[in-house]
Amino acid sequence: MMSPASPEVFDRQQVRRRRGRATTSYQDAEFIKLRVIEDIEDRLLATARKFSRALVLGGYNPALAERIQPYCDTLIETDFSPARLARDRKPKLVADEEWLPFKENSFDLILSPLSLHWVNDLPGTLIQINRCLKPDGYFVGVMPGGASLNELRQSLLRAEDELTGGAEMRVSPFADALDMSGLLQRAGFALPVSDRDRLTVRYANMFDLLRDLQAAGETYAPHQTARKGLSRRILMRAAEIYAEDFSDPDGRIRVTLELVWMTGWSPHASQPKPKRPGSAKASLAEAVGASEKSAGEKTGLAAGRPSGPKYRR
Repeated sequence: MMSPASPEVFDRQQVRRRRGRATTSYQDAEFIKLRVIEDIEDRLLATARKFSRALVLGGYNPALAERIQPYCDTLIETDFSPARLARDRKPKLVADEEWLPFKENSFDLILSPLSLHWVNDLPGTLIQINRCLKPDGYFVGVMPGGASLNELRQSLLRAEDELTGGAEMRVSPFADALDMSGLLQRAGFALPVSDRDRLTVRYANMFDLLRDLQAAGETYAPHQTARKGLSRRILMRAAEIYAEDFSDPDGRIRVTLELVWMTGWSPHASQPKPKRPGSAKASLAEAVGASEKSAGEKTGLAAGRPSGPKYRR
C-alpha cells in the first residue's frame, strides 16, 4: 500500500531496470505502440507543417523514427533506459522525463509516445516540455488512461482479499482523461486538447497478458514496495476470477486499454484568440432560425406567475 506521506508513486530506477531487461523482448509486445505511432503520424499530417527540430521523449521505438522523419528536418530520440538505446547504432540520448537536459526554445515539435505514465510529477514535466518548445511549437503526448487494465486490477484485488483478508495495489494508477486539458493549460500550453481512445485486446488467459507486460517492461514499479508478494495461489485464483468475469463466449479474456491523448502549442501571437464576451455580431437564435425571448418569458415571470414550486423560508 502506498504511503500517503510519500510524494512519489513510482520507483524510477526500477522503471529503468525493467525497461533495460526488456530490451530484447519489448518489440514482441509493441503492437499498441505501433498503433500509437500511426495515430501520431495522422496528427502531424493534420498540422500541414514540417518541423525543423523534433524530439521524441521516451518510449523509444525504431519504427517511430521511420514514420516521423518525413515531418521534420532533425529528429532527436531519447529513452530513460541506456540499454534500449545501445542496440541502435544511430546517435541517441538517454534522458529522464522528469529532468529534461535541454535549453529553452530548443524544439518546435516534441512527441511522447507512452512514457509519461511513469512520471511522478506530471505537471512539472509538462511545464518543462513547454519551456523546451519554441514559440508556436507543437506537443503530442499519449499515455494509458484510468480504465486501462481495469479487469486485471479487479481480479488481483478480489483474489488477494479472498485469500489473505486484505489487498494491496498491484496495477499502476493511471491518469484520468478529464484532468489532462487542465494540466496542459496550467503548464502554459495554448489551445490544449485532450481526448481518449478505448481499445479492447484479447488474450487466451491472464498469464499471457502478464507475459506481454513483462516483455514490454511495463510491470508495476511502486516507490514503496508491497508488504507481501503475490503468491502462486493468489495468481491462480485471480486468473480464475478474470476468466469468470471478463471472458468472451470463446473463452478468451478481454483487456481494456484506454489511450489518453494530449496536444498543445507553445504560445505565439499568430495563434487564434478567444473572442471577448459580448462581441458576437449575430445571436444564436438567428443562427438556428428560432425566435429570441427574454429570460422572463422563458420562465413565465413576465406574466407575473412563478414557473416553479413555491418555497417557504
